[in-house]
Amino acid sequence: MTAHLKKAELHCHVEGAAPPALTMTQAEKYGVATDGFVKDGAYVWNDFTSFIACYDFVASVFRTAEDYTALAEAYLLELAAANTIYSELFISPDHGEAVGLSPDDYVGGLAAGILSAREKTGIECRMVIIGERHLGPENVLARAKWAATFDHPLVTGFNMAGEERMNRVADYAPAFDIVREAGLGITIHAGELCGAFSVADALDLVKPSRIGHGVRAIEDADLVRRLADLGTVLEVCPGSNIALKVFPDYASHPLRRFVEAGVRVTLNSDDPPYFHTSLAQEYETASTVMGFTDAEINAMTRTAIEAAFVDEPTRKALLARL
Repeated sequence: MTAHLKKAELHCHVEGAAPPALTMTQAEKYGVATDGFVKDGAYVWNDFTSFIACYDFVASVFRTAEDYTALAEAYLLELAAANTIYSELFISPDHGEAVGLSPDDYVGGLAAGILSAREKTGIECRMVIIGERHLGPENVLARAKWAATFDHPLVTGFNMAGEERMNRVADYAPAFDIVREAGLGITIHAGELCGAFSVADALDLVKPSRIGHGVRAIEDADLVRRLADLGTVLEVCPGSNIALKVFPDYASHPLRRFVEAGVRVTLNSDDPPYFHTSLAQEYETASTVMGFTDAEINAMTRTAIEAAFVDEPTRKALLARL
């Protein structure tokens, strides 16, 4: 059992963390039918394309700053109840704008939920701005320029997510130069739906301190060594990888091989209710299914705090809590 272990999460999409019950409440509030997207208290999808469609539907029923306050607080209280001391939420102002919510109100609503959860439980949380890859290089560049000038104490990083099979990393590199200069932490989704080349491109062109997923790097032994030498942190989401059929089962999942190769890794839930998982479940799976000891799991949590996009006093305080 891993309930006693302190936990930390670096890779979770906030709309992807919406509990189905909350989504149902929101849909009712706006008179929206959930047919085809929510059934028997669970999200309905069967491949990456239908997963994105379901995700976009769920995002569409969160329409005001107050809605996002409720979402952030609901998820963080759930995390805190599972002994989590730190969370980073990937937030996408594009989802806010799609329902007519300004980026300021979108972030402000989420921040209110984060502060409320911290007041109630002590959980620390930061936000990482997402540029959506499938919206194209111009869109991501515009989002980066906005993020570089948007000054909010809880917004500390920049990321690119979305459909990895579209375009090349090179098309988006200028966006990352802008946010790097602005002092934001950098992570990027790579090596999930696409192979090792995607991770190599990210390292060459974006120079991130962390990579979202990155698991397909296992296909190239030299690249695995490079990740270990650089100390690049992989935000690994085993349950997500199995659900999206990146790997057929936990036995073939490369998390253990990365650890043995000296690559720095962390445990994350990605879009938990979609994949019938949670951060607590990921820790449990690492222990009972993947055979990691408490000490090995604690090392992953420590890595998460060390790689977190926080100021040094906050990092010190979090490490002390470990």
